[in-house]
This record gives sequence, structure tokens and C-alpha cells, in this order.
Amino acid sequence: MKVTSIEFKNFRNLRDGVIIPCAGVNVIYGDNAQGKTNLIEALWLFCGGHSFRTSKDSEVIKWDTDFARLDLNFYGQERPQKASLIISAKKKLVSINGVEKKSSSSLIEKFCAVVFSPEHLNLIKRGPGERRRFIDSAICREKLQNAVALSKYNRMLIQRNALLKDIMKKPWLEDTLDIWDAQLARYGSVLIKKRLEYVRMLSERASDFHNGISKGSEKLQIKYISTENAESNDTQEEIEKKFSEKILQNRKNDIKLGVTLSGPHRDDIDILINEKSAKAFASQGQQRSAVLSMKLAEAAVLRERMGEEPVILLDDVLSELDQSRQDFLLNELKHCQVFITCCEQSNKEQLKEGKVFFVKDGTIN
Repeated sequence: MKVTSIEFKNFRNLRDGVIIPCAGVNVIYGDNAQGKTNLIEALWLFCGGHSFRTSKDSEVIKWDTDFARLDLNFYGQERPQKASLIISAKKKLVSINGVEKKSSSSLIEKFCAVVFSPEHLNLIKRGPGERRRFIDSAICREKLQNAVALSKYNRMLIQRNALLKDIMKKPWLEDTLDIWDAQLARYGSVLIKKRLEYVRMLSERASDFHNGISKGSEKLQIKYISTENAESNDTQEEIEKKFSEKILQNRKNDIKLGVTLSGPHRDDIDILINEKSAKAFASQGQQRSAVLSMKLAEAAVLRERMGEEPVILLDDVLSELDQSRQDFLLNELKHCQVFITCCEQSNKEQLKEGKVFFVKDGTIN
């Protein structure tokens, strides 16, 4: 997957124009608040029409204009392709190779990228919900059936929790729990199995990337923590049985508290550097390196599952990294197309081979 050009009109603060990147590493540098991240965001929108910065489409439209337009030319699926995205306050219009599409989700099947932004440090800094969303987003992008299983599990969980609260007032309703428990275990086991498989693959590849970034000084591990005692070599049937037993074991406490105490909605991911918790013991630079390794590993898994190299989008990734780690990102990711934003002019001077763009007041040169 290679971007050959991107054209933008009325997009945030960017001056209308077009850039033609190289097939390797592209460095976008300039002071803060000049528009560097806006370019990364514009590219990411072609992964499904959703920003990693805002949920409001109106925020990407330049002030005093009615719409924003992006046109992406790229090479993917062994041929040149073009995607266009027109965003207004009320709707998005999408076309791929001149054919209008019903929704921006159709872009997922055509253009593939992985993005890192400073907000992704929350994978380590915040609670387990951030880490569950990261894994679920990844597995749902791979197969529609995973997204269906996640949706059905969440719906069953909401209904079971509502029933648990009703049982406190109407004890005879407890007899109906068996039906909901069976459905919860069925869809939950699918979700847990996919998560376990993905975390195993992610950990192996993230470990390799982190070894390169840290020059062999640190070992990164990612482990799935299951409230159901599920293990990576368990079959889905075995996981479903373990989950069913755990639900039954916790039933009295579930009723007492009015919530479901076990299941994939309670699971977590442990991120370890040199066998110590990254959240508790790692420095800011080490945490940044760990999350970056996870994002690069995400790209590697996508490549293996989809048969095509995704574009790597790295926003403000070089700050708080020492020179050797910066050098790895700028000069060792030669197997794919990369876009990196930075503020320091010295960073662009570290680049041995690639292309540099300077951004000032929304103008990209």
C-alpha cells in the first residue's frame, strides 16, 4: 500500500493544495499548531471516514466554508486507485475509483493504515478499557464476524445487567438467568478466543520491534489477563465452558451487586518491559517506545492477515525518545511507507533517505 498523492481543499487550516510523498519515509516538520497533524488526520480518514482526533465532522471543515474535500491517489491491491471524500456538517460523500459508495466504511476494504498519536500513550497510562478498545478495534477490522460477536456480546451484557438489578426486587426472575448466561458465554467465548490469538501475534511482533528500537536493551511482553482463566491454547469450546462455570460461580455476587463480574468486558492486557509493569515502572520514553512497538506490531499483523503492507502514520512520535530510538524510526522502517511529524529541524537532518515537507501556517512545502 503506497500513497502517491493527496489533495486537500478546505481541510482544517491546510492551504488548498496537493503533496506527492515518496514511497519510503516522509518527514513533516514545523512548529506546533502549523498543520502537521492535520495532514496525518487527512490520510487516516481514508481508513473508514473517522478521525482519531474528533467525533464531529464539522471540526475538520475550514472556518467559513461549507465542506472539506480530500482526494487520495494510492497503489493498493496491485493497481493504482483513487478515493475521494467530501465532508459537510451533515454527511460524507465517498467515491472509490469513480464509483459512489453508500458509506465511508467502504474505505476500509480499500485503504489500510496504522496511526500513532500521543493519545495512544493512554494504552499504558489509563485503565483496562483503553486496552480492550485497542484490541477490539484491531480484531473487528480483520473480520466482520468479530464485530458482530462484539456487538451481540455487549447487547447481551446490557440485558443481563438490567435483569440482575430486577432480580433484587423480583427474586423469581433468577430462573431466567440461565438463558442469558448461555448466550453471554457463547458470544463472549468467540471474543475471548480472537483476543487471545491477536495478543499472541501482537506480542511476538511487538517484542521484535521493541528490541530494534531499544537496541536490544529492553524486552517487551504483552499478556492477556482473563477473568475466565482462559489460555491461548484453549479451544473456543473450552473457553465457553470456563466462562459458563465462572458466570455460575459468580451468580450470587452478580445479583447482589447488579453487575456481571466476569467476562471479556472485565479482561485486561498486561504490558511489561523487562518483566516489570510499564505503567508502574517505565519512564515516559520507555512507555512511548512500548506503545510505538505495539502500533508497528499492529501493522505487521495487518500485513500478514491482509497480504498488503499498511501505511504507517506517526504523529509527534520522536519527542521523549533518545537519538538511537529516533534513528530506528527514521532509517530502519524501509519495508513500508511512513509519514512522521516532528518539531525539531535536527530530526529531519537524521533522515538518511526519504522526503521532507515543511509546514507553516497550513502551507506544506
